[in-house]
Amino acid sequence: MRVLVVASICVLFSAPAFAQRGTPPPATDRTKLSYMSAAEVADAIAKLPKDRANSSVRVFTLAPYNVNIEHRQPMAQGASVHPDTSELFYVLEGSATMVTGGKLVGDPAKTIEGGVSQKFAKGDWLIVPSGVNHQFIDIKSPITILSLHLPNAK
Repeated sequence: MRVLVVASICVLFSAPAFAQRGTPPPATDRTKLSYMSAAEVADAIAKLPKDRANSSVRVFTLAPYNVNIEHRQPMAQGASVHPDTSELFYVLEGSATMVTGGKLVGDPAKTIEGGVSQKFAKGDWLIVPSGVNHQFIDIKSPITILSLHLPNAK
């Protein structure tokens, strides 16, 4: 099963449609392969702002699925929850801690009280089920993660 998940992610990651930050992603042509090279990914990440806690590059959109590269800076990150999608993360660079569960505090949510902490590093996988509060904390240097938004099964 793990091999199937890894293989599926590799196929998704190696055949994405490229969209620059701030521009809606182009419609995916369902009749042909879409492609984004490693150089294009690196270039897009290098162009992301460094003065924001979190910025991302949309690399693949095939409704209802989205694949992004997120670049998170070592500054306070807001907490979030997604009632209709789970999030699957693969850590490309760096390390930090993910807090899940607990209670969201603030409006907008600034932190989580009473959650469970999980440290992670390059090469690790994390999945946050839909409806579960989550927050990145303890980021000592920038982290880069592959993020897949997976809608709930109907």
